[in-house]
Amino acid sequence: MPPKFDPSAVVVVYLRVVGGEVGATSSLAPKIGPLGLSPKKVGDDIAKATTAWKGLKITVQLTIQNRQATISVVPSAASLIIKALKEPPRDRKKVKHVKHDGNISMDDLYSIAREMRQRSIARKFSGTVKEVLGTAQSVGCTVDGKAPHDLIDMINNGKLEVPDE
Repeated sequence: MPPKFDPSAVVVVYLRVVGGEVGATSSLAPKIGPLGLSPKKVGDDIAKATTAWKGLKITVQLTIQNRQATISVVPSAASLIIKALKEPPRDRKKVKHVKHDGNISMDDLYSIAREMRQRSIARKFSGTVKEVLGTAQSVGCTVDGKAPHDLIDMINNGKLEVPDE
């Protein structure tokens, strides 16, 4: 028989949810039910914590201790870029396959790279900027009117100077 669950132990659960919406309790129940939490209550708390990310898919970290869930949002580079585009929130049931063909500024790009720095694999800040530029290319937006891959080439050639942090 498996050992009893210790409620004072800290358990961390990562979930991918749509911001501002109450997710299906059927998807939450197998993950947090054995920890002694109510899936409906946790789903409502997640919806309340992610209202700033309405309509975007976002990763949420649940830190569970003493049968209390603390919710923190862990945004990905793509969701930060889409939020920086300042697009209106979309209804996922009606609007499908959205093209994010907007434009973000270099300051927005640097602030996103600073936020992603802790989770980046790159040694230098310029590498993190290039990671975010690659994500911007896959999202489909431009940076200061230029294609993201052109900016990556400019950083590699030394034509574009990236600040240190």
